[in-house]
Formats: sequence, C-alpha cells, structure tokens
Amino acid sequence: MGRNVTRWGVAVVAGVLLLAGGACADVGAPARELPAPVGLGGELPDAAVEPTATTASADPTATPAAVQAMGAAPKVGPSASASAKPSPKPRRTAATAPRTVPKPPTETQVPPDPPKPAPSACTPSYKGDQASRAQAKAALVDAAGRTYWPTSAPDIRVPLSLLKATAWQESGWQSNIVACDGGIGLMQVMPDTASWMNQRFGQSYDVWDYRDNAYLGGTYLAWLTKYIGDMYFDADYRLDADLCTDELDSCLLNAVVAGYNFGHGAVAREGQPLAIPNPGYVRNVRALITECECLGF
Repeated sequence: MGRNVTRWGVAVVAGVLLLAGGACADVGAPARELPAPVGLGGELPDAAVEPTATTASADPTATPAAVQAMGAAPKVGPSASASAKPSPKPRRTAATAPRTVPKPPTETQVPPDPPKPAPSACTPSYKGDQASRAQAKAALVDAAGRTYWPTSAPDIRVPLSLLKATAWQESGWQSNIVACDGGIGLMQVMPDTASWMNQRFGQSYDVWDYRDNAYLGGTYLAWLTKYIGDMYFDADYRLDADLCTDELDSCLLNAVVAGYNFGHGAVAREGQPLAIPNPGYVRNVRALITECECLGF
C-alpha cells in the first residue's frame, strides 16, 4: 500500500509517542510459543500404532511444527526425517558364528519327518512323461523368482543356483522319476511334505506336475531358510556362500541344504547347537552350486 503524508500524520505520530511506554515496549519481545500438540500414540491401542519417522525421532526441545508454520524461526539441527532412519541391521560375516543356544522357533507348524532310507538294492521307477531340460530350467527359474514370505520375510529368496544344484543332486533333472523312499520328480518332494506345504501356505500344488514340483521344492527351501534363520542367525536370511567357513555348521546355506535332505529336526534342535548330520550331501550340493553342468542348461 502507498505511503501519503497527510494532515493525519502528525496526529498519528503524537499517538505513538504517547503510547511509547506501553505497546511499543513489547514490539521486540519474542512471541510466546504454543505448546506442542499432543501426539496420538498414547491414545490408540498398541495394535494400531506403528512407529513413524516423526514420532520415533521427535526432538522435545525443537520448535513445534505448528509454531514454525506461524512464523517462528526453526531450530538449526538435523531434521526429523534424517534422524529417523533406523540403524542398519548388523550384517553377519563369515567370522560370525551361528548362535550356540538358538532362539525358540517362530514356526510352530512343522513338516513331517522324512521317511527311513530305502533299501540300497531298490531301483527307482518312472511315471508319466519326462520334461525337457528347457522345461525343467524354466520351472526352476520361475521358482527362484518367487517371494515365498511376502509379509513376514519378503527378503527371503531362494537362489537359482541352489535350486538347480538341489534338483540335479536329487533327480538329475528327471521330472518323472519316483525314488524308492517315495520322493517324486524334479525336486524329489515327498507326498506328505507336499500335502503339508499346501496346507501351510494355502496352495494346491500338484507334486506330479514338474512346474509345481519345482515350486514345492523352492517352498521347502524357503521354509527352512526362515525356520533355521530365525533360530540361529537372528533373522539374517542370506544364503551367500561367502558367509561360510570351512566348518560346515558355520552358515545358513549349509544348514538349509542339510535340512532339505535330512529334515529340519535333524539340523535345528531346540536348545542345541546347529547340526549338519549329512556332510557328504552338503558338500555335493555346495560343489554343484558352482560346478554343475546343469548351470549351463
């Protein structure tokens, strides 16, 4: 708005001078800060409260956001969003041994124990048509690309090299082979184990279909990863070979491979150290992960 000196100017100046001891004395005083708004965290049931960047790192000495919006000068310092970043989860290394005393298992529904070994004189049989290597590879690639625990452990992935190596160790990629102990197909899935996994995960995979058989094998490997990872590795689900030492019981990868062959109960035992009861099988699969001719299919 323009400034025009009029006859009222003198009167205005006089009025200001008369009030010099009153209102003008407060011009330089800082404005009162309003109290910070009350948060909602204490008023909602626990199940409805989820930590956020703002509530987790609010500075009790900082000027409330509402006051800043009204013109108060914000404090200099780290922002709430910058300070709200959670500290990274400790990364395990090859020097980090699994827990000697495991945590209680988080999975209370467990698969059935594997059957007793079949007589050595028994020979496997075959049922149905054999899938080509290209078809078997496509099924294993699809299984490796799945997210098996989308809610509680979305970072669990079953490496394609592990799936390929396990399928080669178990069946030589023969999709229609039936072992003497009852194992079926590409991943040699036991019928009882297939039924349990379908019930546990709400699926209806057909163990006789080579694609579903690959998914069932991947599902079992993923289940073992979570079960053993929670108990012995503080929910670090990485199946990296470089986390292993010369000791077979040093890493999650070896434990999962062992469990696929011998069952979870022979590897992860409540209150006892991690066990690898089948070292020969584990060494074979570990070698196949990097050396299998199937990797070139």
